[in-house]
Amino acid sequence: MMTDETQSAEKPTLTGLLADEITERMGITPAFRGRQIFAWIGKGAESFAAMTNLPAALREELAGKALLRSTTVSKVLTDRDGTIKLQVMLADGRAVETVLLTDRDGRKTACVSSQAGCAMRCAFCQTGQLGFARNLTAAEIVEQFLHLEKHAGTLDNIVFMGMGEPMTNLPAVRKAIAVLTDKDGRGLSARRITLSTSGIIAGIYDLADNGPHVRLAVSLTTADADLREKLMPVEKTNPLPDLREAIGYYARKTGRRVTLEAALLHGTNTGDQSARNLIAFAQGLDVHVNLIPWNPVETLAFAEPTAAECRHFAAQLQRAGLNVTVRMRRGREIGGACGQLGKTVADTIAADENR
Repeated sequence: MMTDETQSAEKPTLTGLLADEITERMGITPAFRGRQIFAWIGKGAESFAAMTNLPAALREELAGKALLRSTTVSKVLTDRDGTIKLQVMLADGRAVETVLLTDRDGRKTACVSSQAGCAMRCAFCQTGQLGFARNLTAAEIVEQFLHLEKHAGTLDNIVFMGMGEPMTNLPAVRKAIAVLTDKDGRGLSARRITLSTSGIIAGIYDLADNGPHVRLAVSLTTADADLREKLMPVEKTNPLPDLREAIGYYARKTGRRVTLEAALLHGTNTGDQSARNLIAFAQGLDVHVNLIPWNPVETLAFAEPTAAECRHFAAQLQRAGLNVTVRMRRGREIGGACGQLGKTVADTIAADENR
């Protein structure tokens, strides 16, 4: 498994390090030079040569001893609704996808990946069909955000809702958040960060107890245990009753409302009993419910819910007193919508295999 410390013993990647770590790792004196380098990284500098307040000799030395970034953008796809999807190539030849989403008010959100592939195997998700390759390093996560800012300008939010399960790569996710929120670097507010999990209970408790206290979203999909186990194998080891307790704990410990996400699948989890199950699960918890009409994936045998199906399901939850949002669909034309990430990577792999 690749880590920031092992990905390049000779040339560390500086995007995954804090200012003091850059200073120590590179043996830089005086120490304020490390802070200058860190600030340049937060501004999106793509070369040491661009760090014009550093002595020329230091810039040359850094270029020989370190990597500023370890990833490159290999594909840029743009949807008519403004969504941008980047395929990002990793140093080992693997690829991940990261997406820029823009809401109706013009706020820009980076949807970043935490793993190459995913081990969760959710039945309705494109990424789960790829299998799991490896965890991403903190540098590889930070660089997705920086790549998106280059293409779209200053971003307002970041969500760990891309490829992979963030809770099973929590050390790297924590480090990436520390780098992005440091006031001497990019300075992103922790209140603008959301971590989405398929329901890894140990990770929820860990995040509650040890931080950072970012916004938490839980991909529930259904509160029917048998159905959830078929759709989301994570249910086998992270059962709904225990998950509910963990969600309540996180909300109480952090003072933050938790988001419950439900991908709505036509005729599968949109019936009245499914609504009653979700209501029973959510009542008494400080939660907001996001309903996500399923986005089509060619290789998966599910169907999109109708608009009437979504309205009826949402109305039942609202009548029970729950806060509910039916999420807008964005990025579908480029395989950048929820549940679709990995299509471009899969197409690239297939093309390479057919050469």
